[in-house]
Amino acid sequence: MNPIEQIHVTTPEGAYPIFVGDLTPLPALPIEAGECGLCAVITDPRVGALYAERTANALRAQGFDPRVIQIPEGETYKTLDTVRTVYDQLIDARLDRRSLILALGGGVVGDLAGFVSATYLRGVPFVQMPTTLLAMVDASVGGKVAVDHPRGKNLIGAFKQPRAVLADITTLATLPEREWRAGMAEAVKHGIIGDVGLFEQLEIGNWRLEIGRWIGRALRVKVDIVTRDPFEQGERAKLNLGHTFGHALETLSNYELHHGEGVAIGLVCAARLAARRNLCRARLATRIENLLAVIGLPTRVPRAMSSEALLAAMAADKKRVAAHLRFVLPRALGDVIVTDSVSRQDIVSVLNELRA
Repeated sequence: MNPIEQIHVTTPEGAYPIFVGDLTPLPALPIEAGECGLCAVITDPRVGALYAERTANALRAQGFDPRVIQIPEGETYKTLDTVRTVYDQLIDARLDRRSLILALGGGVVGDLAGFVSATYLRGVPFVQMPTTLLAMVDASVGGKVAVDHPRGKNLIGAFKQPRAVLADITTLATLPEREWRAGMAEAVKHGIIGDVGLFEQLEIGNWRLEIGRWIGRALRVKVDIVTRDPFEQGERAKLNLGHTFGHALETLSNYELHHGEGVAIGLVCAARLAARRNLCRARLATRIENLLAVIGLPTRVPRAMSSEALLAAMAADKKRVAAHLRFVLPRALGDVIVTDSVSRQDIVSVLNELRA
């Protein structure tokens, strides 16, 4: 994908660039190395083995003195216990308030490294370097960073805008098939929310060969929304399409269900719920389900997860309003609404209807 595509994000804290394409060598970072040049690259063992040395060498070429910090791989380690071990290593390395933290990995690494950067020494500069499709089209953009709590996903977090997002699509060549499909769920979600043409392009297929044609479109849906609503006071809630169901499914699976897989099932649940409430035509729900199934994503609620357990998990979701669950429901492609007036009976009916 050449030339490199550049997208600008405007936030209350200032603007930052997203670079998308073949980013070898690393683009010049929008921050000076400083006197000591100390920085930290937070990654996991799998991504680190592939890209940590390359990244560290590129940083040295720009005057930085990098320290690579590895955290265990997987959502189950996106916790305050892991954060504490990272703090210890940052303190030992003597990183100061001008030192840079870079997140090299998928959504878990980006969330945790972002939370660390928001809280270490009351905040240090931060750069996202997503290496998964899901992180590139969704998790790395918008400034929401968090860790999980035993009672729910992303319950402890902050808003921390990166100084830049470096989405090097060459890293997708080593992405496992399951991770690729999971990222596609977020791309489909963005098409439903705000880009009919993107959804139709994904329906055609050839996602890998045509990634240069649609990844920027998927990113721009989120960028446009977070620019208008950086702190999730209104419109940004639309980006949670499928997530009220999806986060509950992830939690009950003890995170054996990938985030993108939970979102995929959640998208089908949301579409069926919208059709049940006559907000959209049944054909739209079928169309969404068919696309996700063709991609190879799950579209059914696991039989082992009872409706009562799922409702209890949803009740702990941070998106609830008082005692009411909040859902994002599609009315048509490119047209979704946020509502907290969904009956328990309708939720249970949809869950039972979609049970595998």
